[in-house]
Amino acid sequence: MIKITVWNEFIHEKKHQKCMELYPNGIHSAIADFLNCEDDFTVRTATLDDEECGLTEEVLADTDVLIWWGHAGHKLVPDEIAQRVVRHVHNGMGFIPLHSSHASKPFTMLMGTVGNLSWRESGDFERLWVISKAHPITKDLPDYIELPHEETYAEPFGIPTPDEILFIGWFSGGEVLRSGLTYKRNNGKIFYFQPGHETFPTYYNKDIQKVIINAVRWAAPEIRTEKIEFPRIPVTNQF
Repeated sequence: MIKITVWNEFIHEKKHQKCMELYPNGIHSAIADFLNCEDDFTVRTATLDDEECGLTEEVLADTDVLIWWGHAGHKLVPDEIAQRVVRHVHNGMGFIPLHSSHASKPFTMLMGTVGNLSWRESGDFERLWVISKAHPITKDLPDYIELPHEETYAEPFGIPTPDEILFIGWFSGGEVLRSGLTYKRNNGKIFYFQPGHETFPTYYNKDIQKVIINAVRWAAPEIRTEKIEFPRIPVTNQF
């Protein structure tokens, strides 16, 4: 079984009517609902309101893959919680930051950059092109995914060069973005995925769900350690 924790700041869904209508139980619950349909997944959820943001040492140690959705509450996540997430990723926990999580503390700490990008909130059409058909995350997907409305994200995207680019998002305003990216940090696998604005029903799209399901299986740990250690090289007198 792959043990998944879906984390969501859970702010918009309690304040904005459109978000309440789309995700009455929160984006985290909508994601957990389709993940729970997979026989090999066990899913828990956590939010900013939980003690220690729901991300205690015990929870993270029992999490194979952490899915993260954040936007308005990036600064409300304590540094020590973000650093705890980063440490567990280095130790082998998979990490899937979604949409505005490009600016979340864990993602920016793992990237070493601020993760800035260009954006416009106007409900543009997005065509999400699959550009790596042989990757496990793109398995059983069509050539592209069409989203009638999505927040426009665009280059330049202030991130390190990805290990792999799996999706390119094209928007009806002409903008493009590297929209699905993978990284490796020590033992941990990371997949950033751009779609998922809170005022659009993106997480009810079956192809978007398939991407996240595939990404969970890809990001599940191959090796999990309690802490990354670098052994000291003994000094010799050969010279």
